[in-house]
Amino acid sequence: MLTDSSAPRPFVLLEANYRQLLEDRPNVAVLPWGATEAHGYHLPHGTDVIEATHMAIRSAEMARLRGAKPIVMPTIPFGNDEQQLDQIATISITTTTAFAILRDVVRSLAKQGIDRLIIVNGHGGNEFEPLIRDLQGEFGVLIVLVNFYQLHPYPHDASIQNKGDHADEMETSLCLHLCPQWVRMDQAGAGARVAFEIEGLASPGVWTPRPWSKTHPDTGSGDPSAATAEKGAAYFDKLCATIADVIANVSAATKGQLPYI
Repeated sequence: MLTDSSAPRPFVLLEANYRQLLEDRPNVAVLPWGATEAHGYHLPHGTDVIEATHMAIRSAEMARLRGAKPIVMPTIPFGNDEQQLDQIATISITTTTAFAILRDVVRSLAKQGIDRLIIVNGHGGNEFEPLIRDLQGEFGVLIVLVNFYQLHPYPHDASIQNKGDHADEMETSLCLHLCPQWVRMDQAGAGARVAFEIEGLASPGVWTPRPWSKTHPDTGSGDPSAATAEKGAAYFDKLCATIADVIANVSAATKGQLPYI
């Protein structure tokens, strides 16, 4: 049981010491992965990092109280932001770089007998599926991807017409809950999107990257005006409960239990 939040938490690798890890050896690693990019005029550049980090730690804590043995890795702060590189201080890593980072994490863990990894992803531009397929085949490690923003539909306010998917009501509510000191609602834009001019590119099953600064003039996508900290807290708790289930179940799995083979 956790009784003192100021003490080093044995399930958070950034805080844990080696004696803690030896005495309470983890069997599943949790890797938060975000991005560093503009989030409207009102949210911090590190929004995806903040969200992924808080969700990974809180979910691991909940799972640990149920007997799981997770270790939360330090968050990867960079993602694929190739269409946003014209925006100040946006940092993008290519898919090749992401694969190299993930491969070395998996390789390191596998050498230590930790053969279960859960990625808590906070950035829609990060595409992990083909990387995971390759690495599971190479190292025999069970790798599970959790895109938190796909777990549960966010209950948008009925007044919101422009729902969007970036620095919108959902992300703004989460940040008002997690880091209110860094949110400037007085500076928020409308999060409007300029539609593609080429017909058919918005059809289901058809996709091309958005030239972000042209399609989203204030870098947001979705009206954030109805966001509240209370909405963010309720949504955060719901997401973490689901992620905690994943962590607890993966930690408790036995070899040969599909898909852990």
